[in-house]
Amino acid sequence: MTKIVTRNWLFLLILILAAFLRLYKIDQYMEFLGDQGRDVVVARSFLKEGHIFTIGPVTSIGNMYLGPFYYYLVVVPGLILTWFNPIGPSIVVALLGVLTVYLIFRFSLKWFNYQTAYLAAFLYTISPVVIKYSDFSWNPNIMPLFALLFFNFCLESNFVFASLAFIMCLNSHYLALLLLPVGGLIYLLKYLRTPKLRPTLAKQLTVAIVIFIVSLVPQILFDLKHHGQNINSIISFFTNRETTVNLKAYKALPEIGPLFNQLNSRLLAGKNDQLGLFVTIIFSLLIFYEVFLQFKSKKINTISNWLILWLGAGLTGLALYKQHIYDHYFGFLYPVLFILFAYLIVKLPKILTLSLLIVLTIFSILENPFRWTAPKQMATTYSIDQSIIKSAHGQPFNFALLAKMNYDPGYRYFLSELNAPVQLLQNEITDQLFVVCEPFQIDCNPINNPEWSVAAFGWAKIDSQWEINGIKIFRLIHNPQGIKQ
Repeated sequence: MTKIVTRNWLFLLILILAAFLRLYKIDQYMEFLGDQGRDVVVARSFLKEGHIFTIGPVTSIGNMYLGPFYYYLVVVPGLILTWFNPIGPSIVVALLGVLTVYLIFRFSLKWFNYQTAYLAAFLYTISPVVIKYSDFSWNPNIMPLFALLFFNFCLESNFVFASLAFIMCLNSHYLALLLLPVGGLIYLLKYLRTPKLRPTLAKQLTVAIVIFIVSLVPQILFDLKHHGQNINSIISFFTNRETTVNLKAYKALPEIGPLFNQLNSRLLAGKNDQLGLFVTIIFSLLIFYEVFLQFKSKKINTISNWLILWLGAGLTGLALYKQHIYDHYFGFLYPVLFILFAYLIVKLPKILTLSLLIVLTIFSILENPFRWTAPKQMATTYSIDQSIIKSAHGQPFNFALLAKMNYDPGYRYFLSELNAPVQLLQNEITDQLFVVCEPFQIDCNPINNPEWSVAAFGWAKIDSQWEINGIKIFRLIHNPQGIKQ
């Protein structure tokens, strides 16, 4: 044991740092908004009431539903782990993030060398954007792990396990479809270049496709019950392309450069645009030089070429998307970015590699989430619900949320866990309505508010109001005459 620690002390320090940056005060730093509330509501319904769900989260654009496996394999075990405390799924995601660091090191070492492995794992560990999407429960946050596993299994010609990894990617986000060109080309090259393995590869591919089709059964059952709602949304997304995707690949070319720069600035350069541009220039030159060397030596089937293809195919696919590209959209590219970057810069003179590493480390530390006060979203939500229950005096009440960037499942989850007598407005209009207003970019005026969950209560007046951590809470009672306050 001592020899193992002595031999791998630097890697163990990186893993410890990764765990610390993802688990430290996770209950305070984790995001807990509508999506997280929705997920734990669904998982609790399964655990406590036995409600089987056949679909997963809905996408932000296109009204398409993902598969349900994120719920079953992450959210449900997380709630069991912490006995229905929403911190559980976030812990599971954080641990998967640490596992991603481990696999980046392991695969980088297998494909290249120790220098690449240490550098890739360390930069991935301290990247502020990666940390942000590793410390709370959200389906896109598991994409980096399973995208990396998919790529590795394809290289190993283990297409059955590659199919399983791809299923989890697709249950994370539909952008996983951009992984298929890379996996398909790897399979095709192996099939063409190794005639003796063709029967085995064909059998594996058949099994992989069957497994993938079986994984779609829950969504197929959902569509059968809901008149093809999901498949119709998917078809509409790709056919009505005014605001979705452009299928003319050549039109993506002008957008690849800016997207590559955005990716480098956000993940490698600590969100600094000037440093990001410098990194993009260096990175691009090193990629072109690597391609030139491979072409000159007539080497095609090399790991670096496959990594470049993975990165290039992903950026091209994203460039065809007509909406804004958010940081989490790059999730399937996180691992390849760090591994390829590390592989290329360790070829530079040591002084240049070390200087660049120091600069990137400093800028990543400057943007580390711990530099800012923890938002404590989960604790705030819980405190607000407690205050509402106290103000309701044991009487039934309705609930509404006014917010621009949030919706109410998080609040309703704790109200249910606290056995509050909250009633849905469509079922019963009670004598009191509690309105939570998150005053960020909206006017907190619950009187005559057009929001249905407020307006359906009828004429009302404010009986009392208070504030918790900058969030306003109003208690409304009926005002039959509509007398102005």
